[in-house]
Amino acid sequence: MKLLTKITKPILLPHWSQDLFLTIPRIVCGYLLAFDFGASKFGMPWSPVDNNLGLFEVAFWFPNDVASYGGIFAVAPAFFAWMGAFAEAVGGLFLLFGLQTRITSFLIICTMLVAIFMQQIQNGLWNCLAAMGFLWVAMFYLIIGSGRFGMDYLLTKNKK
Repeated sequence: MKLLTKITKPILLPHWSQDLFLTIPRIVCGYLLAFDFGASKFGMPWSPVDNNLGLFEVAFWFPNDVASYGGIFAVAPAFFAWMGAFAEAVGGLFLLFGLQTRITSFLIICTMLVAIFMQQIQNGLWNCLAAMGFLWVAMFYLIIGSGRFGMDYLLTKNKK
């Protein structure tokens, strides 16, 4: 439990206003991942109805897309498609609320690296910008955690 507490406990900045300011990118990126990028390929209650996705179901086209990356992705495309879509949709929610921020950030980093180097890079740098933005934000929160305005702070504020 000490390790989980250590991973969960955020780094607090000297003033609450600094933590509040740094909460904005976490909330915006979490919202975009959960409600736009992730929900279009992973069944969530708010996924577009015309995508015809059940709860936690991956879009029919996504495993084929993942398999086209080759290597280990071709061996288990359904698993990697589910993990990537889960990291975006559910990980986005966790990022939004600042819950297990470092673990979530690590999953998002892995997903965005795959999105950049396996999916988008051949289409030019411009097409990588969204994934790169999420990557940089996730890298930042991997280090500092949720800050003062997240669930992680509430869960660990009385623990040493």
